[in-house]
Amino acid sequence: MNLAILQIKTEKEFLAQALKTFNEQYQNNKVYQEFVNRLNINPQSVEKIEEIPFLPVEFFKSFKISTQKSPFDKIFTSSGTTGSTPSRHYVKNIQDYYDELDAGFEYFFGNFTDYEVLPLLPAYAERNGSSLIEMVNYWMRKTQQKNTEFYLYNHQDLSKRLEQLSHSPKKIILIGVSFALLDFAEKFSKPLKIQHLIETGGMKGRKKEITREELHERLKNAFDLPHIVSEYGMTELLSQAYALKDGVFETPPWMKILIRDPEDPFNYLPNTATGGINIIDLANQGSCSFIAVQDLGRKSKDGRGFEVLGRFDFSDVRGCNLMAL
Repeated sequence: MNLAILQIKTEKEFLAQALKTFNEQYQNNKVYQEFVNRLNINPQSVEKIEEIPFLPVEFFKSFKISTQKSPFDKIFTSSGTTGSTPSRHYVKNIQDYYDELDAGFEYFFGNFTDYEVLPLLPAYAERNGSSLIEMVNYWMRKTQQKNTEFYLYNHQDLSKRLEQLSHSPKKIILIGVSFALLDFAEKFSKPLKIQHLIETGGMKGRKKEITREELHERLKNAFDLPHIVSEYGMTELLSQAYALKDGVFETPPWMKILIRDPEDPFNYLPNTATGGINIIDLANQGSCSFIAVQDLGRKSKDGRGFEVLGRFDFSDVRGCNLMAL
């Protein structure tokens, strides 16, 4: 990856890298090129971010979205639901993902070596191809922690480990899928001395869908925590956004959210208006950096953050990227 992308600091730098990436992906990603051509858009006329075509995320289910040829270090796959077609994200060089994870963790949380990470990710850890599991494995390697257990359904051992770490100088991250965190809360409700409890969303048919607000209230009450962190990521991206508190997500400097008009995908809505989420992830150099997803959202009044409010269509529920209203 061009590491300059992970060092973006200004809107001017972001625009320059976005336009450069758009032109490179138009030239080298044949699926994206055909998509742009069918829209009768001349790439040379694109001068603003809002003029860039955003590829529907569903294309990752049916086509190889890549600027490069095999072999690939990794093929990340979505979990999906029974009978659904998974998305595939072809990663030529896994170091590109690791570079983003380094920069993203530092941006949101600080130094890896200050932390110990405890993962509660059943379902994801029980299959191959999960980018979330790759991320958490990498986090644990970078923290240099000795215990790298994925606790799955072993809540007793997780509770014991949290107790052991309660007097440790290390900061603690407990990251889990929503249904597993709720199960753990029901069995081991007690104050936790941790810095970040990160929920990745997703009931995966294990529990009744609830709002993110209700989920956070249950977890805060069970563990006596002031805030719950939410992660917004997906198979088709290499980057993640985080809501450190109050459900308002922030993006790293190489990632941007636009809110499109549901009736006109080339019309973008003002801050606080609800519409479809378009994502620019400049870390996606090897696939497509401009993706239209089926999540509904709105940007905050100042435009710096965004909320995820649900989905257009619940027929193909995602594994890890949202809680539905």
